[in-house]
Amino acid sequence: MTVLYIANKNYSSWSLRPWVLMKQLGIAFEEKLVPFAGTGPQVAFRAFSPTGKVPCLVDGTTTVWDSLAIAEYLAEGHPGVWPADKVARAWARSAAAEMHSGFAVIRNTCGMNCGIRVKLHEVSPALAAEWARIDALWKEGLERFGGPFLAGSRFTAVDAFFAPVAFRIQTYDPPVTDATSEYASRLLTLPAMVAWYDEALREPWRDEPHDAECRAVGTWTRDLRVLG
Repeated sequence: MTVLYIANKNYSSWSLRPWVLMKQLGIAFEEKLVPFAGTGPQVAFRAFSPTGKVPCLVDGTTTVWDSLAIAEYLAEGHPGVWPADKVARAWARSAAAEMHSGFAVIRNTCGMNCGIRVKLHEVSPALAAEWARIDALWKEGLERFGGPFLAGSRFTAVDAFFAPVAFRIQTYDPPVTDATSEYASRLLTLPAMVAWYDEALREPWRDEPHDAECRAVGTWTRDLRVLG
């Protein structure tokens, strides 16, 4: 059985990507969740991940770490991971790679925290510029390939890579276009996303370093998490 190691669903945007991809495409796997343990190296992750980070996929004797590498590994056995059309596939891979390596200001300012709602203290020019790039990128994909997903009619890896952004939009209500909000809402209603969110709200763990990051950038207006 293929095993996917992840961390807290409330916080772990990187874990969400392969998890939602596999769930939406019906790729069987066993989930093993190992919670964050405060600041510093995550010692428990070293038991299964060579980098000490999540996500990490273990398929028999094969270990694949990093969310993009996991997507490419899955694509070797599951054609639906990327679009079938060559042009759409090239665009999807480019957009996913941009998300994977970029958007540092969004990551650092609007960390994923599914269960809370935050009013940002400010939207810096750098943060506004990255949200504007999200607007432009999503608009291009939806218009160029016809939607309702970024590279066409089917959910693929590029949608999975932007799934954490949908949760960030829900949490922080950033300055994005109506079209961006609509696409984010579309992602949030997918069965796998609904399941992830529900499970995130019910998690008994709180990771103070992650929560502190959110307190530093804005005022919490709601905390929807169920206390453990």
